[in-house]
Amino acid sequence: MTKLKVGIALLGMEKLFDGSIRKWIESLRAADAAGIDQLGITDHVVMGENIQRYPYGKFPLPLDYPWYEPIAMLSAIAMRTERIRLSTGVLISPLRPAILLAKQLATLDVICEGRLDVGIGTGWQEEEYIASGIPFEGRYTRMMEQIRVCRKLWSEAPASVNETTVKFEKIYAYPRPTQGIDLPVWFGVAATPRNCERIAELGHGWVPIAANTGEIARGVLAIKDAFVKAGRDPAGLAVRAHFKPQFDANGAPDFEATIRQRDELAAAGVTLIEVPVMLFCSRADQLPAFYEKLAKLKEP
Repeated sequence: MTKLKVGIALLGMEKLFDGSIRKWIESLRAADAAGIDQLGITDHVVMGENIQRYPYGKFPLPLDYPWYEPIAMLSAIAMRTERIRLSTGVLISPLRPAILLAKQLATLDVICEGRLDVGIGTGWQEEEYIASGIPFEGRYTRMMEQIRVCRKLWSEAPASVNETTVKFEKIYAYPRPTQGIDLPVWFGVAATPRNCERIAELGHGWVPIAANTGEIARGVLAIKDAFVKAGRDPAGLAVRAHFKPQFDANGAPDFEATIRQRDELAAAGVTLIEVPVMLFCSRADQLPAFYEKLAKLKEP
């Protein structure tokens, strides 16, 4: 069996601590100690009412769910952990100005001493863009230009940029990321031909939305082909995916049945499996033992 990395999805975990963010963050030291490789936090700046437009089925959360801002949350988590990598999964990056994004990511990477993985995407909700004063149309162009701008600011001083959505001359931006210009960027987008080209141009990894291994395998092959065409080593592609949850006869989440998909996902090209903690834990005191179980998934 292929050795995998394993991550945890933080979505909803505050419920285990009666909404206490400080206790929740403190609890993540156990994940760090157990050898979990990565943790991920999702993003919505605001939420509109038209959740029926969610393109991946029924939207799983209520309108009043507290979407904590990922950069701020990860900065706090960085101070209570030492080795686990910190990930946005994914950040709706076009909602942030490019130069502010560059500053936020660089600062966070310095705080966590080079443990940051940046998952980015364009989101699906037009109302979120309207409320932010940013055009929904052209969001992919904006996202790609953001990464180019970030890398420019992380490597040149003074830096000048003349992109469609960002223009400036002789700008200085410090600090720079501990990981430098190669701070890993993961794209949470569908593996369309154009998106495969985007990932091959600027990405280190892919975050597929689907849990279908066939779709993931086809996407991995397409992205690796794009890597080859771009003159990059396809072996360097990282892929973070999640299990398709399995349930027992009573409708309860079945952990053992769920993790049987491990080898199938590995064969599809997945390098890191992300597990939603809230699916399998209902109490905070279950977390340390659960993290130990997850860490065993890494072994070949």
